[in-house]
Amino acid sequence: MAAAPGMRVLQTARLTVRHFERADAPFILELLNEPSWVQYIGDKNIKTLDDAERYIQDVLLAMYARLGFGLYLVEVTASGEVLGMCGLVKRDSLQDIDLGFAFLSRFWGHGYAYESAAAVMSHAKTRLGLDRLVAITLPTNEAASKLLRKLGFTFERMITAKTEDLMLYSIALPGSEVAS
Repeated sequence: MAAAPGMRVLQTARLTVRHFERADAPFILELLNEPSWVQYIGDKNIKTLDDAERYIQDVLLAMYARLGFGLYLVEVTASGEVLGMCGLVKRDSLQDIDLGFAFLSRFWGHGYAYESAAAVMSHAKTRLGLDRLVAITLPTNEAASKLLRKLGFTFERMITAKTEDLMLYSIALPGSEVAS
């Protein structure tokens, strides 16, 4: 089944997690230029709305079409206010599918990343049949490491990807027999 842009993937008590669409370009432009994004994820050279639209089309929508999942937009259900992104990524450099998340810094500390990530993990198990997820972060990103541990991930080992040393965390999803 092809994923429709803007399609709702899941909903929590406070949040709607949905597919990105081209109209989300202003949000992508803001998020990918946040100092924390540039510091911990990297500069994707998204400097204009046109760049953001191309990123949505060539990266986010292409992943939905290729894999049936990807990174999703997270918004407050009641107001539609866009907070961040959370979802699943299949990187060439990793054997397993990994959990990714990034939120505008003004929304940190409200539990949105935890709530959306826990829901995406449940979705990965129940809807996609995954037994294991990984997550990667820079050793300096203590906030991401803390959230991963709170979600139940455990540090597995250091890896090198694109010349960067990263911490690899993993989790066996509840109900699976796969060791983490």
